[in-house]
Amino acid sequence: MTTFMAKPETVERKWYTLDAAGKPLGKTAAAAANILRGKHRPEFTPHVDCGEFVIIINADKAVLTGKKLDQKIYYRHSGYVGGLKSVGYRELMSKRPELAMTLAVRGMLPKNTIGRNSLTRLKVFRGATHNHQAQQPQALEF
Repeated sequence: MTTFMAKPETVERKWYTLDAAGKPLGKTAAAAANILRGKHRPEFTPHVDCGEFVIIINADKAVLTGKKLDQKIYYRHSGYVGGLKSVGYRELMSKRPELAMTLAVRGMLPKNTIGRNSLTRLKVFRGATHNHQAQQPQALEF
C-alpha cells in the first residue's frame, strides 16, 4: 500500500465561518490555523498547501482569559534605532480587534511560504456581518 500525496492542482477549497463571540482569542485562532493549514482533512500533506478559506466574525467580542488584557503587549519595530513601538492588548482589542486575531493566527502558522500563503485565505471581521455570502461558507463550531 502506498502513501497518498496531495497535489496542489487537485486541492478543492471550501469556505468556513468561525464565530469568536464569547470565545477565547487563542482557541479561535488555533481552530482557524488548523483549517487554514488543512490539518482537518484526511488527505493532509505537510509539504502541500491544502487548507481552506476561513472567515472569523465578531472578532471584537473575543475574550482574553486571565490578566492578559492588561499584561499582554504587542511589539513592532520600524527597523530604525529607537523604533520599537508597543501597544497593550486592551487598546488593541478596542481599536483594532481584527489585527489582534490575525496576529494570533499568524503566530500559529508555519514560518515559511505555506504559512504566508495560508494567511491570505484568512478574512477577519469586527462585527457579525461579512461580504463573502456568495461563497456560501459553512458555519463551524469548535
